[in-house]
Amino acid sequence: MTRPILKKTGVVDVGLGRNVTIVQPSNLYGCQLGDDVFVGPFVEIQKDVTVGNRTRIQSHSFVCELVTIGDDCFVGHGVMFINDTFATGGPARGKRKLWKSTTVGDRVSIGSNATILPVRICDDVVIGAGAVVTKDITKPGIYAGNPARWRRDSMPAKRAVSRSPRTAKPARTSTAS
Repeated sequence: MTRPILKKTGVVDVGLGRNVTIVQPSNLYGCQLGDDVFVGPFVEIQKDVTVGNRTRIQSHSFVCELVTIGDDCFVGHGVMFINDTFATGGPARGKRKLWKSTTVGDRVSIGSNATILPVRICDDVVIGAGAVVTKDITKPGIYAGNPARWRRDSMPAKRAVSRSPRTAKPARTSTAS
């Protein structure tokens, strides 16, 4: 009977900013994490990845080599970044010259189970859950679908946090007995 080759997960050769949280088990190696970054369990972040300040990467996500994620981003559960486009009709099989890079701007939110192919995503973008991003995103807004398409402008920050009259709590009234 042959024995398998067992490799351990862990945090190896990682540049860490201040106040970084990594929930185990996770597999991070040769990457750079900014200040106040959160990495959930069952995440893999490979070498030559840079994650910006205050970015959160949720569980079961995979961030492959050659990815740069900006500041104040959110990467939902199960998001997959891809660097191999199968340019030769099949996998690159480790031939790094065939891989392509991905750049995610600042204040980008990526919904759960989205797939991000090698693209550039500008600042202030929301990508819907399950979307497949196949082309560069150059205009801020909300994108969804397969392939991901622009759906609408995103709400300005002021409007997004204020309550609408429909959801406002009713005023308290006193009742005399």
